[in-house]
Amino acid sequence: MATAAPDKKLSFAALHHKDFRSYFWTTALAMMADNIEHVISYWLLYTKFHSPVLAGFAVLSHWTPFLLFAVYFGAMADRYDCRKVIQVAQIMYMGVSAAWAFLFWTDTIEVWHACALLVIHGMAGVLWGPGSQLLIHDIVGRDQLQSAIRLNSTSRQLGILFGPAVGGGLMLIFSPPVGLVVNTLIYLPLTVWLLTVPYTGHSREGEVPTRRAIGWGDAFTVIREVWSNRPVTTMVVLGGCVSFFVGTAFQATMPEFAHDLGTEKADFAYSALLGANAAGAVVGGFLLEGRSWLPPSVRTAIVSAILWCVAIAAFALSTNYYLSLALLFIAGVLNLTFSSMAQTIVQLRSPAALRGRVIGLYSMTSMGFKAFSGLTVGVVGGLIGVHWSLALSAMVLMTITLALFAFAVPAQARKVET
Repeated sequence: MATAAPDKKLSFAALHHKDFRSYFWTTALAMMADNIEHVISYWLLYTKFHSPVLAGFAVLSHWTPFLLFAVYFGAMADRYDCRKVIQVAQIMYMGVSAAWAFLFWTDTIEVWHACALLVIHGMAGVLWGPGSQLLIHDIVGRDQLQSAIRLNSTSRQLGILFGPAVGGGLMLIFSPPVGLVVNTLIYLPLTVWLLTVPYTGHSREGEVPTRRAIGWGDAFTVIREVWSNRPVTTMVVLGGCVSFFVGTAFQATMPEFAHDLGTEKADFAYSALLGANAAGAVVGGFLLEGRSWLPPSVRTAIVSAILWCVAIAAFALSTNYYLSLALLFIAGVLNLTFSSMAQTIVQLRSPAALRGRVIGLYSMTSMGFKAFSGLTVGVVGGLIGVHWSLALSAMVLMTITLALFAFAVPAQARKVET
C-alpha cells in the first residue's frame, strides 16, 4: 500500500510499461490505417457511383455492428485468448483493404461488393474493441488502468488525426489502389507484435477465461447483473445518450457549418475544422497524462460531459470561425476526458468473469447508438437547420446528463459516508 499512491501520480504511468508502449504505437498505426482506408475507399466510391445512399450505408455499416454484436464479441473476449481475437480483427481489416485495391485496380467493383466490404470492416471494429480493453488491463493491471485507457484513446485519436493526411498523401504519391495495398502493411506491426507477448487478456492475478456459453441474449443478462451497480449503469447510459443525441453527426454536417462560417472551399480552414476535435483529444490526453490529473470518478466524468455539451452547443451557435475552431478543440479535450474515464469505471467495477461482456455493453451504447445521431442532428437539421438541431440535441443531452448526476452522485456520496 505504501507504493500505490506514488504510482498513481506518475506521469504517463502506463508508458512506463515497455509492452504497453509497443501496444500504444502499434495501435496508433492500426487506427491510422483504418482511417486511411476510409479516406481512399470513400473517395473512390464517390467518384465511381456518386451515390448518397451508399455513403449513408457506409455510416450505418460502421456503427450498427456495435449495436448488434458488441456484447457477443465481448463474450468472445471473455472466453478466448484476446491476442488471437485482435489478430482476427486485424486480418479482416487487411483483407478489406486488399479487396478494395483489387476491385478498384481491375475496375470490377459493384455496389454489392462495396456493401459487403463495408460490413466486414465494421465487424472488424467491433471485434477489436473488447479484446483490446482486456489486453491493456492485462498488461498494466488495475492501478494504471486509467492511464492505459486514456493513452489508448489518445493513440486512436492520433490515428484519426493523421489518417486523412497520410491517406491523401498515398493517393498523390501512388495511385489509390496502390495506396490501399500499402495500407495493408500498416496493420502488420500490431498483428506481428501480438505474436511476441504473453498477455492473453486473462493472465494477470490468476484470472482464467470464463467458459460460460456465448449467446445472443447476453446483453439482457449483463444488464440484469450490473443494474444494481450505479457507477457502471450510469456510465453505460451516459455513453449511449452521448452517442444517440450528438455522437459524431456534427462531423458529417461540417461542410454546412464551414460554409456558414465563411469557408467556401475544401482548403486548410475546412480541414482544420474537421481535425480540431481529434487534435483536442490528442492534446488533452497528453496533458492529462503529463500532469496525472483527474483520477476516475463518476462525478468528474459527468461534469466533463456537461461541459462538453456546453462546448458543442456553443459551437453550433457560433458565427465566428476562430471561436468555432477553439470550441471544437475544447470539445475534443472534454470528450477524451469523460469517455476514457467512463471506460475506466466500467472496467474497474465489472466482475472479472463478465468484464468482456460489460465492456461490450458499454461499446454497444457508446458506439452503436451513433448510428442514430444522424437522425437527431442530420434529419432534424433538414427541418430546422443543423445549427439549431445540434444545439438542441446538446441541450437535451445536458438535461439528461444532469439527471444522471442526480441519480449517481448522491448515492455514491452516501456509500462513502457509510
